Amino acid sequence: MRLRNLIFCFLMVIGTAAIPAAGANVIIEIAPPPARTEVVPPPRSGYEWAPGYWRWEGKQHVWVPGRWMAERPGYYWVPERWVSKNGRHQFEPGRWERRKEDRERRRDDNERRHEERDHHR
Repeated sequence: MRLRNLIFCFLMVIGTAAIPAAGANVIIEIAPPPARTEVVPPPRSGYEWAPGYWRWEGKQHVWVPGRWMAERPGYYWVPERWVSKNGRHQFEPGRWERRKEDRERRRDDNERRHEERDHHR
């Protein structure tokens, strides 16, 4: 019985490893179709619009419609996209990136804190 449980657990681990995680590295030879034209709804306070994109599902591209996402103060949304190189197409998942002015402000704040700390020594 113990060996059977061990084999079952091993097969479960192998099986879940074969399922790509969300945002996993996808490289294919079939180019995505042109992006669909979407009617972007009027702005919503506290939300940012993420445009639709083509997702690869097994053997074909499937359109994922645009959606509203709760905004993250100090960040902006970089949409999902396909990058083509040498006849291959790589999917890059969408992500939040810190706004440049916020990064610069944080860097300046860190430098000021270090100067103050060094001054008090």
